Amino acid sequence: MKILRNILKNKLNIRTQKNYPIEGVEFIDIMPLIIDKNTLKEIIELFVEKMENIEIDYIIAPEARGFLLGSAIADRLNVGCIPVRKQGKLPPSTVEAKIEYEKEYGKDVLELPKLINNDTYKNKNFYIVDDIYATGNTMRRIKETIANLGGNVVGEGVILNIVELNDNKDVYSLIDVNEE
Repeated sequence: MKILRNILKNKLNIRTQKNYPIEGVEFIDIMPLIIDKNTLKEIIELFVEKMENIEIDYIIAPEARGFLLGSAIADRLNVGCIPVRKQGKLPPSTVEAKIEYEKEYGKDVLELPKLINNDTYKNKNFYIVDDIYATGNTMRRIKETIANLGGNVVGEGVILNIVELNDNKDVYSLIDVNEE
């Protein structure tokens, strides 16, 4: 892994594991960035600073590391947080939409929960926050699903963007890397 850009001031602790979760994939573990209280605080502050002048109703946080970022950012922005869950983690009556997509090492299904008080996604503004942007299929499918429900995705941000695996120049990232 070669770091191309890093806007974090705190020490950059990232672990990698070759051939995980399958042969040929190098897993990038950003958990040390979240474990360190100073780095986590800096990450949250950078996201909040990026978003504070954007009209946002909800942060969308894909499972599982997106939950960690999304809820903290939503709290600081005083907006709701929508955790997008893996299939089967929500009762069927609470699922608004299923999101099928391919990641770099297989297929997956996420479920977008219904909003509360009979509210809908229509005309709401959403900002998607996740840990790593690889192929971009997770965010792309979430964006399509929200658009199909009448909502607006007003931005997307990640801690780490693997730039050689995608062509998204619009995703906000704190760290850009290439695989080696």
